[in-house]
Amino acid sequence: MASEETQEPVAKKKKKKVVKKDKEKKPNSEEDVEEEVNLKIGSLMLGCVMEINDFGVVVGLPSGIIGRLPIYNLSDTYSRILNEKMDTTEKLEEIVPLSQLFTPGLVIRCAVSSLGEKEGQISLKVSINPKEVNKGFSSGSLKSGMTLSGCVDSVEDHGYLVDIGICGTRAFLPKKSTSSKQDLHVGQYVETLIEEVKDNGRVVRLSNNSQELGKTCARFKDGWTLDNLLPGLLVKASVKKVTPHGLILGFLSSFTGMVDFLHLDEASASTYNTGSEVVARILYVDPSSKQVSLSLLSHLLPPGGAMLDIYSSERVGEVQHGCKMTALHHSSGAIMEIPDGTTAFVRKCFLKEHKDELNANRLLALKEHSLRLISFSPLEQIHLATLRRSMIEAKFFSYQDVKVGQIIEGTITDLQKHAAYVWIADHITGNIPNIHMADVVLKNPEKALYKGLKVKCRVLSVEPELKKLTLTRKKTLLESTLPIFKSYADARVGRISHGCIVCVKEFGCIVCFYGDVKGLVPKHEMTAENLEKPEELFFVGQVVKAKVLRCDQENKKLKLSFKAVTEWDINQEITAKFDFMVGKSVETRVIRKMQDGLEVSIIPDEVPAFIPTVHLSDHVTNCVPLWTAMEEGDDISNVMCLSNNKKGITLTKKPLLVACLEDKGIPKEFSELQVGIQMVGWVKNIMPFGVFVDFPHGLYGLAPKSAMSDKFLSDISAAFAIGQTVLAKVTNIDEEKKRFLVSLKESELSLAADWSESGLVEGLKERKTISEMSIRDKSEDLQQLFAVYLGKKMKMTVGETREDGAVTLTANQLKDTTVLASKYHAQGLNVTPGTKLKAVILHVDPLKSEVHVSLLPKLVAKKKKLAQNSTLTATIQFTDEDFAVISLGDTGHLTIVPTRAHLNSIFNPTRFSVGSSLNVIVKEVESEKLGGLPLVSCQTLNTCHEQIKAKNQNLSHISKIGELFMVKVKKVSPMGVLVTLPSGTLGNIHVSEVMESPVVGSFPTSSLKYDKRNQCLEVHVKHNIMGTVELLNIILKPTLAKHPSALFKQGQAVSAKVVSVSSSRPLRLALSFTGNHNLEPGMVTMAMIHKVLPHLGLLLKLPFGNTGLASVTDLSDVFTDKPLESYKEGQIIRCWTIGKEKGKFIVSLRPSRVNTQKGHVDLSLLAEDTGNSDLLQDCLELRVSGEETVEHVEKTAQRKRALSKREHKHIENEEVKTKKKKIESDSTLVEKPKLVKPDKEKKKRKSKLEDSDSGVEVFFREADDSLSKKNSDYVKAKRQKQEPSRLQVAFDFPWESTLGSLTPFAPIDDPQDSSGDEQEAQSKPVKKSRKELKQELKTTEQQLSHLEAELMDTSVRPNSTEAFERLLLSSPDSSLLWLQYMAFHLQATQIEQARTIAERALKTISFREEQEKLNVWVAMLNLENMYGTPESLEKVFERAIQFCDPLPVYQQLADIYAKSDKIKEAESLYKSMVKRFSQEKAVYLSYGTFLLRQRKSDAANSLLQRALQSLSSKEHVDLIAKFARLEFQYGNSERAKSMFDKVLTTYPKRTDLWSVFIDLMEKHGSQKEVSVSVKKIKFFFKRFLEYEKKSGTPESIQAVKQKAFQYVESKGTEATN
Repeated sequence: MASEETQEPVAKKKKKKVVKKDKEKKPNSEEDVEEEVNLKIGSLMLGCVMEINDFGVVVGLPSGIIGRLPIYNLSDTYSRILNEKMDTTEKLEEIVPLSQLFTPGLVIRCAVSSLGEKEGQISLKVSINPKEVNKGFSSGSLKSGMTLSGCVDSVEDHGYLVDIGICGTRAFLPKKSTSSKQDLHVGQYVETLIEEVKDNGRVVRLSNNSQELGKTCARFKDGWTLDNLLPGLLVKASVKKVTPHGLILGFLSSFTGMVDFLHLDEASASTYNTGSEVVARILYVDPSSKQVSLSLLSHLLPPGGAMLDIYSSERVGEVQHGCKMTALHHSSGAIMEIPDGTTAFVRKCFLKEHKDELNANRLLALKEHSLRLISFSPLEQIHLATLRRSMIEAKFFSYQDVKVGQIIEGTITDLQKHAAYVWIADHITGNIPNIHMADVVLKNPEKALYKGLKVKCRVLSVEPELKKLTLTRKKTLLESTLPIFKSYADARVGRISHGCIVCVKEFGCIVCFYGDVKGLVPKHEMTAENLEKPEELFFVGQVVKAKVLRCDQENKKLKLSFKAVTEWDINQEITAKFDFMVGKSVETRVIRKMQDGLEVSIIPDEVPAFIPTVHLSDHVTNCVPLWTAMEEGDDISNVMCLSNNKKGITLTKKPLLVACLEDKGIPKEFSELQVGIQMVGWVKNIMPFGVFVDFPHGLYGLAPKSAMSDKFLSDISAAFAIGQTVLAKVTNIDEEKKRFLVSLKESELSLAADWSESGLVEGLKERKTISEMSIRDKSEDLQQLFAVYLGKKMKMTVGETREDGAVTLTANQLKDTTVLASKYHAQGLNVTPGTKLKAVILHVDPLKSEVHVSLLPKLVAKKKKLAQNSTLTATIQFTDEDFAVISLGDTGHLTIVPTRAHLNSIFNPTRFSVGSSLNVIVKEVESEKLGGLPLVSCQTLNTCHEQIKAKNQNLSHISKIGELFMVKVKKVSPMGVLVTLPSGTLGNIHVSEVMESPVVGSFPTSSLKYDKRNQCLEVHVKHNIMGTVELLNIILKPTLAKHPSALFKQGQAVSAKVVSVSSSRPLRLALSFTGNHNLEPGMVTMAMIHKVLPHLGLLLKLPFGNTGLASVTDLSDVFTDKPLESYKEGQIIRCWTIGKEKGKFIVSLRPSRVNTQKGHVDLSLLAEDTGNSDLLQDCLELRVSGEETVEHVEKTAQRKRALSKREHKHIENEEVKTKKKKIESDSTLVEKPKLVKPDKEKKKRKSKLEDSDSGVEVFFREADDSLSKKNSDYVKAKRQKQEPSRLQVAFDFPWESTLGSLTPFAPIDDPQDSSGDEQEAQSKPVKKSRKELKQELKTTEQQLSHLEAELMDTSVRPNSTEAFERLLLSSPDSSLLWLQYMAFHLQATQIEQARTIAERALKTISFREEQEKLNVWVAMLNLENMYGTPESLEKVFERAIQFCDPLPVYQQLADIYAKSDKIKEAESLYKSMVKRFSQEKAVYLSYGTFLLRQRKSDAANSLLQRALQSLSSKEHVDLIAKFARLEFQYGNSERAKSMFDKVLTTYPKRTDLWSVFIDLMEKHGSQKEVSVSVKKIKFFFKRFLEYEKKSGTPESIQAVKQKAFQYVESKGTEATN
């Protein structure tokens, strides 16, 4: 390889020039390989035969280039013989194969015949045809002593005629002049020496003596030129210049050549100096660039050079580590030294990753490199390697790397009917036969597979020498756990395996396995019953389980059976290759995650097994997180075999159980059990009478309820969990029934003293493993979550406070994580939102993505020094079922302790409640086992006496005689008071100690009151299930809150709704008597004032644990100076929920909202409230300002009844019949209001109040069927005094139409309302004349009548949500109505509401109404196209084709794209439609219309040709006619006429086509172009005459008639003749 610094122009190196066909190459492609050779077609090169195949030879060229010599590039004679044999269909065995013409290692001269790329790799073909190799010679240029290459042309008696490729020259090689003892064959390559030239070069005698050829050098007198200089020639040369990259030589007087550094002889490298004489061999010649390359390697020089001993290497594909870079040539590559001393060359392009820049300095700076040997260059006798990490880490590099039975993944590159071709890796391609594409044979594989699809396959067979790889995609074979028959040796008698039927005959079927293994299943072994025709039950491509009955390995014959396969045999086969033994330690790999455990594979045997979730850890709280963190492909170590049964092999990873299994002394059989023996087991099942415990080796015992704990257990399920590891002691053995009893009592069991410590260390180690496994996906959120640890201090910002008192916080390091500080850890601190505080980490919960912290100053303060073996009082800061976080005194240190002192201990939440204390001893200040946390031991209290003593000491420590306390009253009784001390201890105060001098007759304890805010009602659901009902969930009126105890009696049966269920034990229910279990906006509920916020409003406590805020603007309907004055803390009130913001309800105390009942609305119809003229009519007889009298009301009512008979009778009857269901389904019930005559005395007393009344109360209830009864009872003279005046309406009040136009008005204060919070609404009266009032009421009546008519008219489009909902109740399957509803929301730019309506429509419309559903889907596509994103449109489209016929959906979306000018999207969709619906004529027509509208006539014509190929012939005529019609409309009319002419010529009797043609010519043609032929019948003359009458002249009309007459005459003449 020449240096770029070399000044000789003829010796400069050039880079390979290859035309790039595809810019997008695979990562390992060699598109940028910089070869040393200027590759051009016609270049002459020296090569070496590396591999011989049936149809070609692999040739190694200079610089490691690989060329392929096809069988047709040997010689003209050999190619002629091939063609003759192929044409005559004679047997090809008579042709001499390439293996007899070539020998691996043979050095040949060749010429580049073709150059390109294939699959991103250089595709180079060469030729040894003498016409191409010796093209620079002529007959006159031949000289004696020259060396030429040729091919045997024919075999004669005394020698061979050799084709040397020179026109006019015949060359003869005598047999005596050949060095080969074997005869030569036609087409065989020979290297020859010219011995004699006769007749001016027309006749040449050759010699094939290897010794003479080996020492013959080219001579100057032979007249060599660059045109005929051949590779392989030996030349004597002198060194002209020594460069860092090689030598520049001069030879044959005037030639200059180059020796690359790879072709320098290492032994003589130091002796090369300017002027030195050397013998070199020419490697390649390129006359166009005047480039000559030579070699000084010893194996290419005499006495060798004709045959190479080493032409391939078995080390190709090896990965070598610790390699050193000995030299780097910037223009070509680097020399690497492998640890074993061999040398490898790395091309420049393989020094870096694909598309990366080369950094030479970084490469030189590295001391060691890892590389992979990718090929071997025989001419240089050196390995070629790569430093690309992607290639080094590649799983498959060559066909030898692929193993039979292996599961691999690839990408489909081509799909044919017979097979699918799959790209596995660079240079590795496999094929999936048609019968192996799926479990069933696919008739149309293109529907299931497509180019670019990633598939998972199993290798059926590999033939590396042929580079043939056969794969299967059958799911059964992929998931098979049965052994694989790779060879006949694997098919031992009795074994079972999955195979594929390849042939079904009358005598049986042939089943093929892996490799070349196949066997016969006789007919009588196929089924247990007699089978007449096997093809009726079995088919080619079917996957079956076959059992080996007989195997003949020598003759490769198998006899198989289907009917002999049993379930037991299958299980035995799966586990047969594994030597199972209880207690055996194995390594496993996760195959699949199941709901109750992990399916694993025991490696390396690949035996399936199962690890239950509860067997992943001894700690119950670690099992589920470990299962969650596991992923498919993970390796699990330190696993032991537990059992093997019909379900398969079960494994365990419980550390205590593993340690127990390692102890060989545990009982293995029932007979080995003894009373008093202790065993480690796990809880199998929990029953009311006890717990079943499983032990290794299939033993299990029962722990009765009385033997489970030293304490009484009321709830067994709360004491133990299924899968929990326990220590049991055998107490009773029943030999007869083979069963035994065990005890789980701690007092009867002995456990290692350090179990608590070892269990703690093991549990924390598992949690660390969970953290490490959870962040493997490099998720930023998880990395942030697990970056924090116990005791870490961070600055955080306070967020909002939850209902339970917990405070949420935020931190920069924990952006997407919930950070919580419980009420205990935030007490006494300012937790106003936005406050920045320092927090310390207590616990990280990866499953909930929560971090628990503490804000207590004593924990975030600077830590104090700990002393070893010191005793401290620790405080529990956080706890779960297995571990608790404690703080050590006032030192600020945190650590973890186990919550169970014994393996069988029952978790006591009271003892380990947050804030409780326990004494600990510091064993290690910084323990490595706990990650640097202090290791402490808890002081346990073993006996009841010690517990009582410690309790008394604790009490004496807490309370000293004479000490003053602030206590909380818990219960008040006549004889004493029960109080709670600050420490939580209960105390009793006798009645005599309440007051010093009680008054005679008084009750001293009555002066004390306890907090009633937490009072609640206790109820029994069952004997063991309690329920609690809060005060707010008991009452519906504020007045009942004063004495809630009077509402119920002890033992009374009540009905309640469950609000929530406690997660702790014992089970407790939260109940409600109000009929609701949750709060929603728009509800009226009871509330308790928690706090009065000046200038803001009221902070309320709502039912079901909710909180609410009532703004000062929502306390009353009228303005007051001091709105908060009448409210106080603890007061019970009613409120109306408006909405919910940030977890808190926004409520209103306005009487107009709170007192709104179902069917009862207070409205104001006065002008000053509505802003319009008075809406009431005379017929309503509204009493205004006291002017109307009762007589006037009755008079008006009569007039109204008369009007009703004429105009409203029909309307009212129709409403009753057709809208009754709608009215009942509406949340507001409609009632006919009644006008009440006010009491005269009351009128006198309250005349002033009535004059100022500006509102009217209107009550709506359900309409009565009898309208006459309403009219007869129209007016009542007397009413009760407490009932307010009401208004009579003679017809149904149009609720939906008038509610939006009326303004709500505050009602008059109700004296019976006990809340006292409602205010009286007053307004000034407005007096109008009777004439104005009459006119306004008349106008209002007309409006109301018009609205009622509209409601009855279904043709009127609704204009409100209520109207749409009412119509949808009667027509739920009407897509038109749903689309109008969507359009209604879109007009208001309510996009999300429109989407919601569409989703409702899809759920509501019946599944039988396919067209209606399709209409909605199309509307959704339009909606997303106009207002959505491409992604949302794509999602809707994918859903639509799943639920509807795909073709109409495709067409509709294409039309949508076209109408919205999305041409590219439409065209892409049409192309997909043509592929998917290739047999649908409508697709081609719509696509053609689209193309012609876009003025793409050529594309439409191409589409037509494609359609004619895809569709059946009977549809061709109509299709061409319709395309021609489209051409008339949008394209070229000349082409359209041409298309019609062709069709009509073929089908002249198709009158329908003639009619269409004439119509189109009338519309788009001219008058002259509508011609009539003599072959046309009367129909066309009639059409022609109609056209002339319409567009022609009288002369043309007469001409048509004349022609018709002539036509008739001519037909008559023909008939006569």
